[in-house]
Amino acid sequence: MTLAELPPMDSKESTDVSQARSILLVDDSIVLRDRLALAFQERGFRVAMASNYDEAVAIFSKEPMDLAVLDLRMPGKPGLVLLQELKKLSPKTKFLILSGFGSIATAIDAIRLGATNFLPKPADADDILTAFARGGTDIEMPEAEEDIPVPTLAQAEWEHIHRILADCGGNIS
Repeated sequence: MTLAELPPMDSKESTDVSQARSILLVDDSIVLRDRLALAFQERGFRVAMASNYDEAVAIFSKEPMDLAVLDLRMPGKPGLVLLQELKKLSPKTKFLILSGFGSIATAIDAIRLGATNFLPKPADADDILTAFARGGTDIEMPEAEEDIPVPTLAQAEWEHIHRILADCGGNIS
């Protein structure tokens, strides 16, 4: 779905996050992106989707969204570079970074660059809305909130090992 397929935004609509009604989803995983888009549409959000840096910048520069969910690792330029570019285009937009290979250092980098929060994959729409709320945004939350567990040192180590294995194609020599 492109921005052209979305209904036009009312010019009187607020860009305040408490009134967030639009979201940009940027992920190279078609399945995850489509699943999240459907979930956000069911919650009343206008959704725009992109699979990489170039598509996201093209869509966002035409019409910035209230919220944006960015994949950390995708073909081409990574999510942190995209975060910086989109933040320049719309400082009012709230950003969240999703990653299957997250680390504490990467999460800190994302927050320092302007992300509201950082979530490991897989995440659903409720997880994302909860993360936006915990990051200081004022969006309406689903009634049942669950605490997101803090990863243990063993989980962080496991993620790091699998990220390194993915980087070297599974070669352990």
